[in-house]
Amino acid sequence: MTNTALNNALRNSTLRDIISFIASKYDVDVLSVSSSAVVFPTVDEEGNEKYVKISVSVPRGTRDGKGGYEDYDGYAAAEDYKLDCEEKAAKKAASEAKKAAKIKADQAKREAKKVVKELNEKGLDGMIHEESAE
Repeated sequence: MTNTALNNALRNSTLRDIISFIASKYDVDVLSVSSSAVVFPTVDEEGNEKYVKISVSVPRGTRDGKGGYEDYDGYAAAEDYKLDCEEKAAKKAASEAKKAAKIKADQAKREAKKVVKELNEKGLDGMIHEESAE
């Protein structure tokens, strides 16, 4: 058998297992929409009707420039994905911290402007006498 035929057989076998599982677990019709994908009806948390699509593939890997492929490494792909998620989370946390600092600085500026406005309205003499009256 060729490598393509072996991959197709593996994909089809896995797809049959997924179809059987979904049909028995959720008691729904599982519909083939392509040679490598199926859909099934479901509802979301608000009761809206939706479809879930599942695609199955057997990745070849990346081209090696010599007419072949470098084998796909699922563990390396998972590690790359994990690192990417961690990087995005760190960027988001930094952005949130920067946003919180800006909000705090803006609030301090508003408070300072409020004090300056009171000074201008009452005058320095008025504020001195107000504090001594207390």
